[in-house]
Amino acid sequence: MTESTAVLVFARAPVPGAAKTRLMPALGADGAARASAALTRRALRAAIEAGIGTVELWCAPDCGHPFFTDCARDFGVTLHAQSAGDVGRRMAQAFDDALSRHARVVLIGADAVSLQAADLAAAAAALRDHDAAFAPAEDGGYLLVALRSRQPALFDGPIWGTPSVWTQTRARLDVLGLRTSVLPTGYDVDHPADWQRALREGLLEGDAC
Repeated sequence: MTESTAVLVFARAPVPGAAKTRLMPALGADGAARASAALTRRALRAAIEAGIGTVELWCAPDCGHPFFTDCARDFGVTLHAQSAGDVGRRMAQAFDDALSRHARVVLIGADAVSLQAADLAAAAAALRDHDAAFAPAEDGGYLLVALRSRQPALFDGPIWGTPSVWTQTRARLDVLGLRTSVLPTGYDVDHPADWQRALREGLLEGDAC
């Protein structure tokens, strides 16, 4: 295995009624799906601009949606199917796969709208002398995780989708004895107010529709 780095972008197919459902009261089913697609495109652009290595788009529920094919063509990324199970299991499987091919892996969610290319580059750089890097989220979760070795126990235990995910993860990091770099806290898009904030802050210029 070479000393390479990969950036993994986790994304869900922009299917109306199934994508970013918490945005539907404000945007409708079609609008929420378009928002999901816009967030994925923005994340891929940031990952490529970071210039730290190969960019992979990890797709749910599979790679079959035409949007993913378009992303592969437009951004030159490879497509990979997320596994079944909760987000912890899916992240663990993705790291297991990617770390068999790369020395360092940075994983972000497509809706982590506040993350910029510089944040991804900082996470990769932190792995030179840390075991892990994280970017916490304002809602109590996290936006980014970077690792240089498989750590399945890290993803087995947190109660996903709750405001205590980052707190639980920090406790697990301490138990595992992992040297961890913590990046600045940011936010993702879960609710209409988050979407409006991202538009107001110009984070989706050229992508939002």
